[in-house]
Formats: sequence, structure tokens, C-alpha cells
Amino acid sequence: MKKCAIYSSIAALMASTVAASAQELNVLTWEGYSDDSFIAAFSEASGCQVNATYVGSNDDFAPKLAAGGGVYDLITPSIDTTQLMIDAGFVEPIDTSKISEWDNIYPKFLNQDGIQEGGDYYGMPYTWGSIPFMYRNDKFETPPTSLASLFSSDLEGRISLWDDKSALYVAARMAGNMDIYNMSDADLEAAQAKLIEQKPLVRKYWATAGELVDLYAGGEVWISNTWGGYQSALLAEQGIEVTEFIPEEGAEGWMDSWMIVKGSPNQDCAYKFLNMQISEQGQCGVANVNGYSVANPVAAKACMSAEQFSALHQDDPDYLDSLLLWQPLGERLEAYTNAWNAVKAQ
Repeated sequence: MKKCAIYSSIAALMASTVAASAQELNVLTWEGYSDDSFIAAFSEASGCQVNATYVGSNDDFAPKLAAGGGVYDLITPSIDTTQLMIDAGFVEPIDTSKISEWDNIYPKFLNQDGIQEGGDYYGMPYTWGSIPFMYRNDKFETPPTSLASLFSSDLEGRISLWDDKSALYVAARMAGNMDIYNMSDADLEAAQAKLIEQKPLVRKYWATAGELVDLYAGGEVWISNTWGGYQSALLAEQGIEVTEFIPEEGAEGWMDSWMIVKGSPNQDCAYKFLNMQISEQGQCGVANVNGYSVANPVAAKACMSAEQFSALHQDDPDYLDSLLLWQPLGERLEAYTNAWNAVKAQ
């Protein structure tokens, strides 16, 4: 695949960053993926201190890697972004012989485009799930079932959407366009116009899990999209009842993978960390914190109750086929990004 000049320049900038200290791991990841509930035990047993920096969108990975100020050892982009990391030269092949449970990962996930190239794997599948929608139970007499609720004037000021280009996917599906990863300029213009029309109804575009939870807890937001299983669990801890749902117009699916940043000085700790994350400790650790499905069903079955195993579709990875799995946008990435930024600029 031809690499764009911008990727080469970004990679060159990254090469100039300062090396991390020995026996430390700097991870660029999503909230919950480095939670103390399971990371503390790993650090104590391995002697590897884990320092986490969190992202709010897949669009954060490339700028943060290029910005300098320290080298990240590991990152966890989603399947629509992993190929970009490879093309940019940000990541290096994984020695799968050093991952003891590699062969227990769902073959469906190992066969995905975007985590392998030239016979090498660059990503270790870790978690997966959906981007459903969510509403406060006490605010709806009739449960919403359609994306139309997010465009209803009756809910003005009570709606939120993720501050991410995937908002365009929502608008496209609302218009009946399911080919959301291959939109033409005209399609993008239509989706952009729909979001601009919706914008006066939106309380806020949420950027982090905690921000959306606070908006719900404060009664400011009644309906939104969500990271399936995570924010609803955080709200449940506060006694706030919400319901997640897959709308009539469908929902997106995702898979996140751990990738080793090229030139990481902490290879020993990195492989110890990857082995922990794909084992029972890491798989049930993240499932219990985030509520996400995981990539190693053998580990999941060993540490989950039968109810949790079934609820997370661990016995049915083909559930992913019912979702619109995120795909790389390739040369269209800039067009999508510009369309979303134009919405926010209004």
C-alpha cells in the first residue's frame, strides 16, 4: 500500500521523541484498559510500572504519537485505525511466539484486515463490541427504538453525540444510507447538513466516558450514543437507570487491538503486558471494568460466569456480523474529518 507523504513526516517527528525509562510502560489507550483493578497486580508481579494516557477518539492516536514529549510503548487503536498506524510506520510487528495464548484468540478477529501485513501481525485483538444508543429510563414513557429520537425537537437540549467523525455515520443511517464507510462527497455533504440541522438540539458533543456519565447524572442529557456496556455500568453505580438499544437503523461495531510502538525501549515489559492482557487476568479485568466483550474466549470462559459469558456474546462472535464493523477510510479519511469539523465549526 502506498504511504502518504504526511505519514512519513509524522513518523519522522515521532522518531525524535525521548525514550521512556526502563521498567516502565507508557500506554496510549482508552479509559478502563489500564485500570488499577487489574493493572496494579500486574505491576507488582512483573516490576513493570504502567503509565496510561487516555484518548477520546481514534483520531487522537496519530497526533499524540507525532507530538513528542515521550515515547509510547503500546497503543490500542480500533480496527478502522490500525492500518493507518502500520502505514505511518508507528508500529512494529508482534512476535506472536512470545504471546502464550495467541492461538486462543477468535480466528474471526485474527483474520481481520488492518492488523496484519506482509505475513506479520501488528495488532493483538483485545476487546470488541458495539456503539449502541442509550436513554434515561425515567425520561421516556415510550422507549425509543429509532435514530429519529436524536433528531426530535421534543428533546431539544437533551441529546448528545460522541465528538467523533462517526457522528456522520449516524446521520447517514438516519437518511437510509448504510454504506457509511464509502460515502461520496455528496453523501458527506448530506450527512453534514443533517448534523448541522440537528446541532441546535444537542446539549453537548461528549468526548470522554466520564463526561457523558456526568451529563446523564446531572439530568442534562437523556439520550445519546455510547460505548456499549461501559457508561451504562458507571451510571448504574450511581443508581441512575439507563437502557442501551440497537436502533432500527443499525449500529456500528468495533474491535480494539494492542500494538507495539516502533522502537519501544521496553520490549520485555511490553510482552509481559500483552500476555497479561490476553490472559484471564486482563480479559476479565477489562470486561468487568468496561463491560466489553473480549478476544480470548478460552480465558473468558475460565473467569466469567455463564451469564456474563453469554451476555457478552463470547459464545457468538458472529454477533459482530450484525453490526457495521468500523472500516478504514483510507484516502477518504480527510474528507470525513473535514465534514465533521465543519459541523462543529457551525
